[in-house]
Amino acid sequence: MDARIISALGADGRRSYADVGAEVGLSTAAVHERVKKLLDKGVIRRFSISVDPERVGLNFTAFVAIRNDGGAHCRDIAPRLRGIPQVEELHSVAGEHDFLAKIRTTHARGLEDVLYQIKAIPGVARTTSTVVLNTEFEDRPLDLGWVNGDKGG
Repeated sequence: MDARIISALGADGRRSYADVGAEVGLSTAAVHERVKKLLDKGVIRRFSISVDPERVGLNFTAFVAIRNDGGAHCRDIAPRLRGIPQVEELHSVAGEHDFLAKIRTTHARGLEDVLYQIKAIPGVARTTSTVVLNTEFEDRPLDLGWVNGDKGG
């Protein structure tokens, strides 16, 4: 039941609990209580808005793979990357690189500026950039139905 509530709110976080309850077969009060418990347990981290990056001038997206040098500064890299506003996401990854960052800027020159900032961080050995040509989908709400084997969500 919680997965269905999460899916309903993930598609539209502004939906009323009454509307969600009608969809999942619970009362408004029951949905409210379940959402409160999901918030308390940290399953739902926050309610937020989704902004279209291109409509606010962020027309250039790239993924930057970052490799550290294995030295003492490696643990300092992630906090330093958090301080760069164009770094939208950062993931620690296995493989040839150590981090994968999603970068959004207004243009290619903006990416170049961010790359200079990243390369100036102590412990960064090298970067590899992949420029996004077109985004097919993103910001997709989690559909947890498949976790329990329910293909219907």
